[in-house]
Amino acid sequence: MADASPHGSGHPPLGWRPKVLALDIDGTLLRWVDGQGVTREEIAPAVVEAVRRAEAAGTHVVLASGRSAHSMTPVADLLGLTGHGERLWVVASNGAVITRYAPGAGVDAIEVVHEETFDARAAVAAVLAEHPEALVAVEERGVGYRVNRPFPAGELSGELIETAVEEMVDRPVSRVIIRDPAATVDDFVRLAARLGLHGTDYVVGWTAWLDLTPVGISKESGLVHVCDELGVEAADVLAIGDGRNDLEMLAWAGRGVAMGQAVPEVHQAADASTASVDDDGAAVEIDRWFGAGEITP
Repeated sequence: MADASPHGSGHPPLGWRPKVLALDIDGTLLRWVDGQGVTREEIAPAVVEAVRRAEAAGTHVVLASGRSAHSMTPVADLLGLTGHGERLWVVASNGAVITRYAPGAGVDAIEVVHEETFDARAAVAAVLAEHPEALVAVEERGVGYRVNRPFPAGELSGELIETAVEEMVDRPVSRVIIRDPAATVDDFVRLAARLGLHGTDYVVGWTAWLDLTPVGISKESGLVHVCDELGVEAADVLAIGDGRNDLEMLAWAGRGVAMGQAVPEVHQAADASTASVDDDGAAVEIDRWFGAGEITP
């Protein structure tokens, strides 16, 4: 990254204002339901107003999530984004799927512009050898997910189509979700490190939730694709997130900001930290650059 980049200091240069605002969804825009591993599908008014101010100032707002594209469009609609009159850029499935979305038009208006896939058979078999009762899901785009058995209520959106694991991964896929309600986060962190999962990248969620993705694919790689299309440098990106799947994005962005409730490794990857999602931390950070009380570093 060029020397002009603000990354690493936590304090961008005088007069800096982000040209791209990259936002995680769960735990950043949406608040967690205590003890349930799901989020409320509502956004605090202060956060909505802050994001709208950023877009009104000319900044491109890009949603970047581990969610599938069809479950991200309602969040864009809750924010009231306009896309400056064009289709919004959306980085879905932890960077494996990049789409454009016409605000307010629903899932039928999703346009897939780039997708990375991989052969997941070996990695899935390795995980299931140690967690044979685990739940497995693969996105069925525009519909929901194919699953080997039902997931806990609220964890997946759309229609859930029960399918044999072998059939789910018999062709290249963009992401595989593996979930074991009987295991812990630490169990999955140790499992992924022990297996190595050669030829596959992975990220462990807030619960015993493992996302398998193509090697080299992350929210960072998805945002690089978007920024190349927009003609924007990493130094001009403000990224906010709270999970392990945000690590690459926060380290890459000109200013990467961790939500207050994030795990320690996320804070370490970021330039700065903000308040928790329950205290509207995303709004606190965005208002530094796009608010009546704007703070100049």
